[in-house]
Amino acid sequence: MRDFVEIVVLPPTSLFILGALGLVLLVFRVRFGRFLCVLALILLYALSTPAVARAIGMPLNAAPALEPARFEDDVGAIVILGAGRYAQAPEYGGDTISGNGLERVRYGAWLHRKTGRPILVSGGDPDMAGIPEATLMKRALESEFGVTVAWIEAASANTAENASLSQAILEKAGIKKIYLVTHAQHMRRAIEAFERTGLLVVPAPTILPRQRGLAPADFIPTGGAMSTSARVVHEWLGRAWYALAE
Repeated sequence: MRDFVEIVVLPPTSLFILGALGLVLLVFRVRFGRFLCVLALILLYALSTPAVARAIGMPLNAAPALEPARFEDDVGAIVILGAGRYAQAPEYGGDTISGNGLERVRYGAWLHRKTGRPILVSGGDPDMAGIPEATLMKRALESEFGVTVAWIEAASANTAENASLSQAILEKAGIKKIYLVTHAQHMRRAIEAFERTGLLVVPAPTILPRQRGLAPADFIPTGGAMSTSARVVHEWLGRAWYALAE
């Protein structure tokens, strides 16, 4: 159900729905129907360009890369957030972490080796696939990266629950300050969720966007840019939902 809602709400599907609605309204309200069709086409083009995808995503970047000079002695743990699964992977003989999850896990393992801090992995099974994301993350960290996982939070279904359930585990261990590992564009929402629980957060983002000037190619639509725009829109909607829920 959650996946269906996301598909309908996020681009490009939402834009096709908007355009289809415009076509239907052309029969009854010509001007408004034409407006919706044109709007859908403009948004479809814009969100498919690297220039717009970067522009709408840039405000989400809450922190720069965590350089070794900024490591802090009073941080008690590294919290790595889940990012979905690669379901029924034939080459692995079953579920494993997604590509986005692998990016977070890889950086979390690197940070663990640099700081020596214990790791908590956080991610449940919101799609009822059978194995929590945290379990898959633990397997990857231990079998592929040779890194031991200290705690598993395997019941959360979203970022807010990542935060509250992880805090409950860390509180028992006497930990109040963490390195938080997630993608740069997800970091702002993640920080807000974790700080609401009372935890002190040192952001440790991965896959940071590069700052560079515009080129003509940035205005040519690509599938990759639309994929980026969809993730960014998801983050903005997530932040709006959390703000309304407060």
